Amino acid sequence: MTNNKNKTKKKNPWVWRLIALFWGLLIASVLGIAGILYSVSEGMLGPLPDVEQLENPDINVASEIYSSDGILMDKFEKEQRIPVNFKDIPEHMVKALYAREDVRFNEHSGIDGEAVLRAVFAGGQQGGGSTITQQLAKQLFTIKRSKDKLEAVKQKLKEWVVATQLEQRYTKEEIIAMYLNKFDFIYRANGVEAAAQTYFQKNVQDLDVDEAAMLIAMLKNPVYYNPVDHPERAKNERNIVLRQMLKYGFLNPQEFAQYSERPLGINFKMLKSSIKETYSAYFKYTMRKELEDYFEKFADKFGVHYDLYRDGLKIYTSIDSRMQKMAEQSIKEHLANEQKLFFQVQKGRSLAPFYDISSAKRKEILEAAMRRTEVYKNMHAQGIDEEKIREEFYKPRESVQFFTWEGKEYRKNKSWMDSIIYHKHIIEAGLMAMNPKDGTIKAWVGGIDWDYFKYDHVKQARRQVGSTFKPFVYATAIHQMNYSPCHQVSNERFKSGNWEPKNANGRYGGSLSLRDGLAHSVNVISARLISESGPEAVIQLAKDLGIKSPIPNNLTIALGSSDITLYEMVGAFSTFANGGIYIKPEFILSIEDKNGKIIKDFEPETREVLSEEVAFTMIDLLEGVVEKGTASGVRRYGITGEVGGKTGTTNAGSDSWYIGLTPNLVTGVWVGNEDRAAHFPGWHSQGAKMALPIWAYFMQKVYKEGKEFGISQKDKFEKPEGIERKWDCSSVNSGFYDFGNIGNYQQPQKTQSREKSVNEILSSSNDTISFE
Repeated sequence: MTNNKNKTKKKNPWVWRLIALFWGLLIASVLGIAGILYSVSEGMLGPLPDVEQLENPDINVASEIYSSDGILMDKFEKEQRIPVNFKDIPEHMVKALYAREDVRFNEHSGIDGEAVLRAVFAGGQQGGGSTITQQLAKQLFTIKRSKDKLEAVKQKLKEWVVATQLEQRYTKEEIIAMYLNKFDFIYRANGVEAAAQTYFQKNVQDLDVDEAAMLIAMLKNPVYYNPVDHPERAKNERNIVLRQMLKYGFLNPQEFAQYSERPLGINFKMLKSSIKETYSAYFKYTMRKELEDYFEKFADKFGVHYDLYRDGLKIYTSIDSRMQKMAEQSIKEHLANEQKLFFQVQKGRSLAPFYDISSAKRKEILEAAMRRTEVYKNMHAQGIDEEKIREEFYKPRESVQFFTWEGKEYRKNKSWMDSIIYHKHIIEAGLMAMNPKDGTIKAWVGGIDWDYFKYDHVKQARRQVGSTFKPFVYATAIHQMNYSPCHQVSNERFKSGNWEPKNANGRYGGSLSLRDGLAHSVNVISARLISESGPEAVIQLAKDLGIKSPIPNNLTIALGSSDITLYEMVGAFSTFANGGIYIKPEFILSIEDKNGKIIKDFEPETREVLSEEVAFTMIDLLEGVVEKGTASGVRRYGITGEVGGKTGTTNAGSDSWYIGLTPNLVTGVWVGNEDRAAHFPGWHSQGAKMALPIWAYFMQKVYKEGKEFGISQKDKFEKPEGIERKWDCSSVNSGFYDFGNIGNYQQPQKTQSREKSVNEILSSSNDTISFE
């Protein structure tokens, strides 16, 4: 008996120690987790969303963009959605959500300890243990999981804290509605109501059980399980949701069999944008960047932070919604027909739509485009093998989306790569129109469709400008050497070092006036002028005219070898129409906060660059381009008023330009494909053929409604007093300004021999650049 008591006494200390150790570890773990969560809630692992955001995570007052004629053109909103209340969500959809994502949703307070432990012991093979509330927290404040493991853990801990705070502030029903309203089902289907309308052409409350299960299945990955792109995969995942509903008693076996055997029944149609002015996306992109930069500086200076997506600002622009629509219509009017012709020209070509590249290079271009798609990025982020991704892109599908000028098309048995090749054929365009007197931009079309081509060809894209650069060369010579429009320049062959520019028509000899040289865009004349002034002077003038794009310091810039934006070119040309005063183009007139307080007013940036005489001399030369040169086609469109302009075409026709000047509106047009190797062959790619018609269609419409805009065909360029007397054109061999002694101006007499010589020199001339 005594021995048993001693044995018990010997065992007891160890038992109590184990018990104490267990409770100690448990308490330490609880305190540790509590300490970590407290640290997270206090922001020790990085900032958490503020209380206001938690109270109103979905109440964002979008900033509105207004045109100069008072039309709401667009909004800055995180996404367009159609919110629904919990009562509008069918009960079977809520049960499907519980079964698929969080069956104990009504029993926990944001974190499901049992699910977390199961996930830990299963090594993540049975899900991540995230509750619906945690997933909502991720949607609201994390968005994308970090690839860095330590940062990912921090994000997870923050989600736990946010989830518990959400549970304290919202009912379970509100959390369910918020989660389904917030989820992005892709294809512009933001929220469950938009998804129901996009994929089934129904309201969410009218969805049947299998349709609701399909949308719940997409919560796992809306790209990978998309019923439009991956119908078989999507159906399998839908049936997994239905099986979960059976498992938890939300369906009986007969119902499960009935719904799981049904086809997907997809009736797909993307929702239209709520804003009618679809092209506003391009200048909205530029506006957003400019405003965010301005607000950052504003906050540094005044300590007040503005958010475009939350603060309900009103942004008043100089864009005229009527001119904007006219510009869009003009691009479509011309390019819809040109696009049909382009497809005909490319039909049957193995390298289509490219020229002068190898098959290997073509494949490289197409696969680079593949890697820029969101689908590729999403699949790559999931760790899918490169070869498998490529297989997915070449796989024929039930429905693939294509751009056409008649609207979106969904084609069967086409692959994503077919879509990429097709869209490489699409001819794109940019147009910007501005008032040269005050610098306000009236129309901005950065591309043909933002859904397909998210690249702005007004201010973002730099493209080779070709002969549209030549006026800067002429202006430099006139400014430096006081040349008049009738100053004669030799048209003999020109060579400087290894550079020997060629005239497009192959004709040389004799001499040409500046008027004739620019009118017919003669390369040798431009080369001689820049050799006299030097490229440095031309570059400096271009900078003074607002061009910030890099320009190489060599003679080839005379023929337009530089890449410059349409925005810069239109601003520079406007200086000629504004008497030599440069005004920086602007489209933001003012910004008001939600209380009507003005926080930004338009202040034009101006500077004098050229004298009135030099500016008007350039107008005279540019009018010559329209009257008898490469832009003479303008008159065929019934435009009779005073117009100056310049065409431009780069080597092989990759870029086509036309910039047209009227006294109160300067408009530039660029046309080309995304890739410079894709273009029309031969003369069809010239600026006079591809870009000028868009300008002409636009001006036809503007003149028709001229009274509304204060623009008329009777408008005249402001002519400096006595300018014609200052041009000494009394001799064909003399063409200098005579500002000191203004004599009687005489129109020069053109001899028959000279007329013949000029006609011979200029026959078959065009604006095509040549760098040989």
